[in-house]
Amino acid sequence: MAERETIDRLRTVAAYQFGPGAGRALFPDGETAQLSVQRSTSGRPRQLIAPAGRICSYGTDGRFTLGLEGGRRLVGATQPPRCRVCIAEAAVPFVREGKNVFAKFVTSVDGAVRGGDEVAICTTADVLVGVGTARVSAALMLDAEYGMAVKTRETVDGSEADGGAEGDAHDERRE
Repeated sequence: MAERETIDRLRTVAAYQFGPGAGRALFPDGETAQLSVQRSTSGRPRQLIAPAGRICSYGTDGRFTLGLEGGRRLVGATQPPRCRVCIAEAAVPFVREGKNVFAKFVTSVDGAVRGGDEVAICTTADVLVGVGTARVSAALMLDAEYGMAVKTRETVDGSEADGGAEGDAHDERRE
């Protein structure tokens, strides 16, 4: 029963962080028994893993860090552009390599996104490319001609970005 209470509490956190319905999207009722909750030595939930992969990590700051499975679940359960940063097709191959998203390639974004928020990175056709952390607000992503919009953490092809300078998609893509 303790796991059920933990999942219920984490659903509330997800709804606060990602919006109404996100808790049930990330942690569906019928799947509670299949979810694996990895805990810290103090008993705090750290990783939430489904049979399909990592849904998210639960940080000491009380916020989730999305895994690819969490990104898939949010994209599948919400209407665009909620919880998303959509990018131009020209940037998709670079992001799939683990490079970061630059503002000039953002085509649409959830208007509620602020710097530091977790987002799903999608194509204009709403296909998940990766997950990461927004570096600036939605308004700035759409207005800026340069600069990083999203720090890519994990991509659909399975690569994890290293976060270094090599993780940036360079300006040679500008057309």
